[in-house]
Amino acid sequence: MSAFRARDAASDPGHGSRRRAWAELLAGRVKRQKSGPEGEQKVRESAVRLLRSHLNLGDLVLEVEGPPHKQLCLSRLIDDDGPVAHTDLSSSLIGSALRDQAAQLGVPAAVLSSQVVASGLVRVCEADAGPPPKVLLTPDQRKKLSSLFEIAQKLLAQSMFSRLSFCQELRKVQNSLLLEAVWRLHVQNIVSLQELLESHADSQAMVAWLSRDLRLLCEQTEAPCQHADVARAMLADFVQMLVLRGFQKNVDGRGTVEPEWMSQVAVAVLDRMLASALEALAAGIQEGSIAHKAVSCWFGVFSGHVYRSIISTESPKRFFCHTLTQILTHKPVLKVSDAVQMQREWSFARTPPLLSGLYRRLFVILSPEELVGHLQEVLETQEVNWQHVLSCVSTLVICLPDAQQLVNGWVSRLLAHAFESGDLDSMVLAFLVARQAALEGPAAFPSYAAWFQATFGSTRGFHSCSKKALVFLFKFLSDLVPFEGPRYLQVHILHPPLVPSKYRALLTDYVALARTRLADLKVSIENMGLYEDLSSTGDVTEPHCQTSQDVEKAITVFEHTGKIPAAVLEASIFRRSYYLSHFLPALLTPRELPRVPDSRAALIESLRRADKIPPSLYSTYRQACSTVGEKKPEDVASRRELEPSCTEEPLGLLTTALQELRASVTDPTQHDALLAQMAVISERLHSALGLGEDDSDIEGAPVQLSVRAPKLQPWEQRVVDLLLTSFCQNLMAASSVAPPDRQGPWAAHFVRTLCRRRLLPALLSRLCQLLRHQGPSLSASHVVGLAALAVHLGESRSALPEVHVGPPTPARGLPVPELFDILLPCRTQESSALCLKFCTAAISYSLCKFSSQSRDILYSCLSPGLIKKFQFLVFRWFSETRDPPSWEDPASSPWRPLCLPSVDWQRAALCLWKQRTLRELLKQEGLHLTYRDWLQLELEIQPEVDSLSDTERQAFHQWAIHQHFLPAPSATGGCDGDLAVACTTLVDVLMDFCQSSRSYDHSENSDLVLGGCTGNRDIFSRLQEMAADLEQGPAPLGHAAPRGHFLFGVFCRRLQALARGWDVASRLQRQQELLMCKRILLGLPPSVLVGSPRLEQLAAPDCSDFFHLVNSELRNFSHDGALTHDITAHFFRGLLNACSRSRDPSLAADLTLTACQTQCPLLLTSALLWWPHLEPELHRRWRRCSQSPLPAELQRLQEAQHFAGSVLSPLAAPPAPGPAWLCAAALHFVIRRAGKESVRRELGQLDGQGEELLVFLFFFSLMGLLSSHLTPQAIGSLKALNVCAEVLGCLQRKRISWLLLFQLTETDASLGRTLLRLAPDHHIRLLPVAFYSLLSYFDEDALLQEDAFLHVAVNMYLKLVGLFVAGETGAVWTLAHSGDLQAQAGAGPGLSPDGPGRPALGDGQPLLAQRAAVSTLTAALAIFSPGRPRKPDNKRSSFSAAVDTSVPEKELLRHGRGNAQVLALLSVFMSPLLFTVRVLNAFGKMSMWRPALGVSPGPGCLGAMGSTGPAHWLSCSCWA
Repeated sequence: MSAFRARDAASDPGHGSRRRAWAELLAGRVKRQKSGPEGEQKVRESAVRLLRSHLNLGDLVLEVEGPPHKQLCLSRLIDDDGPVAHTDLSSSLIGSALRDQAAQLGVPAAVLSSQVVASGLVRVCEADAGPPPKVLLTPDQRKKLSSLFEIAQKLLAQSMFSRLSFCQELRKVQNSLLLEAVWRLHVQNIVSLQELLESHADSQAMVAWLSRDLRLLCEQTEAPCQHADVARAMLADFVQMLVLRGFQKNVDGRGTVEPEWMSQVAVAVLDRMLASALEALAAGIQEGSIAHKAVSCWFGVFSGHVYRSIISTESPKRFFCHTLTQILTHKPVLKVSDAVQMQREWSFARTPPLLSGLYRRLFVILSPEELVGHLQEVLETQEVNWQHVLSCVSTLVICLPDAQQLVNGWVSRLLAHAFESGDLDSMVLAFLVARQAALEGPAAFPSYAAWFQATFGSTRGFHSCSKKALVFLFKFLSDLVPFEGPRYLQVHILHPPLVPSKYRALLTDYVALARTRLADLKVSIENMGLYEDLSSTGDVTEPHCQTSQDVEKAITVFEHTGKIPAAVLEASIFRRSYYLSHFLPALLTPRELPRVPDSRAALIESLRRADKIPPSLYSTYRQACSTVGEKKPEDVASRRELEPSCTEEPLGLLTTALQELRASVTDPTQHDALLAQMAVISERLHSALGLGEDDSDIEGAPVQLSVRAPKLQPWEQRVVDLLLTSFCQNLMAASSVAPPDRQGPWAAHFVRTLCRRRLLPALLSRLCQLLRHQGPSLSASHVVGLAALAVHLGESRSALPEVHVGPPTPARGLPVPELFDILLPCRTQESSALCLKFCTAAISYSLCKFSSQSRDILYSCLSPGLIKKFQFLVFRWFSETRDPPSWEDPASSPWRPLCLPSVDWQRAALCLWKQRTLRELLKQEGLHLTYRDWLQLELEIQPEVDSLSDTERQAFHQWAIHQHFLPAPSATGGCDGDLAVACTTLVDVLMDFCQSSRSYDHSENSDLVLGGCTGNRDIFSRLQEMAADLEQGPAPLGHAAPRGHFLFGVFCRRLQALARGWDVASRLQRQQELLMCKRILLGLPPSVLVGSPRLEQLAAPDCSDFFHLVNSELRNFSHDGALTHDITAHFFRGLLNACSRSRDPSLAADLTLTACQTQCPLLLTSALLWWPHLEPELHRRWRRCSQSPLPAELQRLQEAQHFAGSVLSPLAAPPAPGPAWLCAAALHFVIRRAGKESVRRELGQLDGQGEELLVFLFFFSLMGLLSSHLTPQAIGSLKALNVCAEVLGCLQRKRISWLLLFQLTETDASLGRTLLRLAPDHHIRLLPVAFYSLLSYFDEDALLQEDAFLHVAVNMYLKLVGLFVAGETGAVWTLAHSGDLQAQAGAGPGLSPDGPGRPALGDGQPLLAQRAAVSTLTAALAIFSPGRPRKPDNKRSSFSAAVDTSVPEKELLRHGRGNAQVLALLSVFMSPLLFTVRVLNAFGKMSMWRPALGVSPGPGCLGAMGSTGPAHWLSCSCWA
């Protein structure tokens, strides 16, 4: 009965508060039973029998938490004792049960436990009812496996678990296992993955199973789930195991050999995974698809972090090399011919991003040299997939930093091997690699045209070693022709390999074959465009398409240069077929000609004047244009009637879309719909403009914009005005609701929509019209809206092209933000007001819009020029801003005043100025207004239309210079308190401004002639004031010598920066710079030229800086041995002023003028030239500083002038005072002023005056002769020639040597140094012209006594030839002087053809022609040699016998330009006069002398030469 009660109590749920546990029931039963050993043994045996009869080992090992009705009593018993008791007791019970069961079955307990655990593992994997293809466990499965693996680990610890038996059991149920379960066995050290793989006998089945599950794992890794981290860890562990097993050395650390099949399995799994990924890419998987994600996941295993746990890098490195090999050799179905035709499609941009990303990961672990070596090895030993090979080359070229050098070396090695061994494979590979690299653009690799020309276009090419190499090259190129694209054929034809003349047939045959292929492709080499890019990889454009592009490009180049483009001139000569058949018809398209010729009309007129347009074609064009003009009114009327109906609907739709946008902008709840609305506007805009699919975001060519006269089509202006109006209205509406930083991205998207390829030029042109030409008429809302638009254009500056701005600004590319600097000048009151408004609005908007973003955004959105102009105008207009702001209203926003219906611009500007954010922004480098910036902006101001009065402007200048910029440190753009630095900067900026402003917009005939801009008047006054302050300032402390005047330092630096040359452009630029220097000097006190001596010293004023300027620069632009009157008088004023402050004025003046005789004699000759005007002023100034007579040196000048005047008087001339060159200069100037044609009587007055006087007079006469040819206002050249001839005759009659004047050098202290400082360099270079102009006046008998005549004549002739052909004569003269010349003409002093310090005559003249000239001239002049009797009646035969005709005329013609004329010049000389005529005639027929002489010949030279001889020819206007 008690047993029944106990059972009822146990089964009744309502009995008691809880069900009693099994232990309690047993305890109760124990109490009622009799205790004793027999009873305990009996109970134990009964329990064992009970358990054995009901034990299920499979359920036993899987007991975990579950529903109460499914729990076994053993589990409850274990759970009640806690986790530790549960683990220990369950494992001990299970172990006991397993041992007992194994004993009954007669099997080892370890084998039985392995079977039981394997069975439990399979039951857990099969428990999920989800879809069959899966590899990951569910949370419930992970929980069950966790308990199972804990039991297995305990069994392992008790040596009751056999890994081998466990692996064998799993092999039987392989397809039922989930990959995560296998991975967890590996992670928890129950059975490693390697053991599982090694236990599998069927390797193919293992590879298939593992590959399938890894693909599923990749798919599930990229799927959105909560166990993605587990999946990634699984994939990394599997890949590490496979890489280690498959790519490590065969012998492990213990010396045992790894199973070969194990390595094969690992490699096979990895290869199968890679192959499936490559096949998926080849099939064209879509981005975002499951397959795409799986491929991306597998390629991610090649990242470096996957292999961090692998200590050695050898296995991953071998794995990466193997993978690269597999990629390159995957399904090699394409032939080489296919690669030649299709490789353009395999560039880096067209390679799938997944594949290029895989290449980049593989490149990381391999060095560049290893990579190229591996590529070479694979290409040499295996069949390859050319698409993968060439896409790998493209990725290599783009991604590796030194790829260009690497690929060049690789290609060079391939070519060297190909030509050495005749290996066609190496040749093919070299060309494919070079072409593939060239596809990536010039930034990565030279274009194919450049590479081909550099490789085969010189004698250093691989093909130039032998005929065999040439045949091999052309055989290869010919084999490629059927598969070549037209671009490559054009390169081979236009840049052919360099071939010796005897093998030209090979090249000719190939060119014929290539032209035939181009004809088959319907591509004509003759019809290539003028500006067609051979390096382009695109298809060859149709001739009409390329022609229209050529015409537009030619017009653009003509607009910016004013000259016919060189490409057009070359086409008119060398490509007449294309020029006449395509270019000219496109250029001469009939149209209504504008009243004011535009750029197209100007280009056509220039071509017509240059005879580049056939007259018949031009006449047809003019008639067609007139016909168009007659029909135009009717067509215009009809178009006007049709235009509204054609454009009304698109513009109406665009207007509706813009209105809907305004509703979205002002409603904060609709901000999410802005992007969709912008897409609608973009589509409507395309319809309104008729844009195509490719008219998307702006890219490519820069925008051409004419600031002076921007042009828009009427329909373009309507669309742009609609867009700008909408933007301004939307901005003001949005600002009434929220500040810019809370308006959303609508403005940026709107501006991005405006940046279309065809719309941006129209937009910028309209902005130019509105801001630069119609600025005062803009309302406040327009200014604010356009300023915000400019900010967002700056935000997109990286995506926008540069803008090429035409006149009046330099033609250079500008970023779009900098364009607004040009559109907003500050010259007048109106333009300054608009600029201040615009800058205030732009800066305020950007500070509010990007307040929470980095300052880099501000730098990109705002041009530094606008920020500096804002500072400049605020300082200028508001005096309260000239002091640092003492307070800031934190509640005031700079944007708030701009949103009011009536904007108070002064309040808005001052509110912005007080913002701490702006003050911090202005501290950044490049944004703070510097002294130089202030000067540049102030120079643009035009005082007559300035907002400041003269008094206010002067006060502002004084504050800006002396209070703001002068004391400021140089780091912030100041002058460090140095007044000389301030003056230096002012002069520098002033000269820059004048140089730039002279070329546009300003008058050339301004009062100051300092660039023609009236704004420099006041700034120059400030320079005068500061220069006076420097002069009156305290003397420098100490005894150190004071540094030179700051002005000469500025002049010297600027002149040194200019190019030196004899071309017209360089000379004009230097002359313009010198003119600016001289004007500045004349505007400053004369004491600037002459340093003041100290009162306590008897020293001359320091004039070294001015002397250097005269000798080095002003001398070369002097006329007839004298400076202009203004600078000469300025110097003497300064000299007398400086002497007046000396203790002994006369001594100071004498010392200075004495120094002039040796250091700067040009000043003294200039004083003599202007003495009639200079003398009264000198007397007047001297009487003010001293009562004594004029200083001795000034009296010397006065005496020289009196002597010259007495020579021309009928009375006898007094003795000439010294020095002789000074008297000769005075006499020359007096003769020139008198305009005498004959000076024989005056020369007679010079008898007994000394030889030197006549020699110096002859020198000045020679300079006058040359000046008469070069200076239009000089006396006639015939008069000058007569004077020279008479002086020369006087010298010859008196047997006075005069040849030394033609061999002057700086080393001749007594004569050469003085005379060379009295004449410009170009006069000295033209002495050969003067020498041979006087050849007919030479006294042959007198010359027989001159040993040096032959050498001087040859020297002059060599220089004459040098001027003629712009050739270098130094090498020829050295050769002649070394013995050849002396052997024929006798010994004599060697004469250098070019004096020290003289500029080179040129370079590049072939030596052969000059050697012929020397030898022939030497023979011709041998009749003048001493000791040889003259035979006047035999002149012709003697000369003909002496002529050296060893150089045939055809050789001269072959070796250079002008040699035929040289031969004609030297072949027949009947007399000295004919010699001169021949020389000058040869000069007249050639034009190469122009750069050497620095002059340009005018029309009529040849006619003058032929009609009246050399004298009249030299007097032609061409020498002007």
